[in-house]
Amino acid sequence: MVVLAELEIFCSRPHAPTRRVALGEADLPCEPAPGFGGILLGGVVAANVGELDPDLIPDLQHLTRELEAGRRVPQPRLRYRLQVDTIGLNSVRHRLIGEGERLRFDFDRHGAPAQHVLGAVYAAGQLEPSVRRPVMATIRRAIGWAGPIGAELIASLSGMRAGTVMNRSALENPTAWALDLLGFTKAEVTTLAPGAAPPAKDVLRRYREMLRDAHPDHGAEADGAAQRIAELTEARRILTGR
Repeated sequence: MVVLAELEIFCSRPHAPTRRVALGEADLPCEPAPGFGGILLGGVVAANVGELDPDLIPDLQHLTRELEAGRRVPQPRLRYRLQVDTIGLNSVRHRLIGEGERLRFDFDRHGAPAQHVLGAVYAAGQLEPSVRRPVMATIRRAIGWAGPIGAELIASLSGMRAGTVMNRSALENPTAWALDLLGFTKAEVTTLAPGAAPPAKDVLRRYREMLRDAHPDHGAEADGAAQRIAELTEARRILTGR
């Protein structure tokens, strides 16, 4: 087991006279965006946003855009005040865990849902501009999530299409994952520039060949065929952009 991303949030106690939230330590790798960090932040939001007062959602959406643009944010927001001082606040930690190729969330349920949501959004606002925009887009996708908090959510937050199994290798290096899935050999890959993809015609040819082999109409097992086809299609999209 390995911790792939981690966020610490400090929350005021349930019966404290003021509602407060602060940020603690964070390890949020976000490249290639949204990365493990962006998926964790989106997961925290998706797991808690359903418990917010629906009247607060427009303000939450607006807050993501203010932070994305790097603007100064007036306080309080969502009825909680962001502060730097952590004295008198309780620490909670959220993690994205890798177990082999499998990913899962490890959420701390202490604190109010709004505190967790705000902590994730404010943490995204502190990211470098190069990754802040795609991570905020991931968070806005999480705000509208209505499904289970698990593998499907992780795939959606990563930007993968429905039906794709999201694993650690695909997130760490999507291009390498797609090349391997479509059967490009190490010798073929070493002729490419770092991070580059083969010509689109070669990718499409390989995709069609493997798609035919994976389809039950051509003798492949029906069990798992839909997932396999979805993964091949996603690998094609990563390498060709379509």
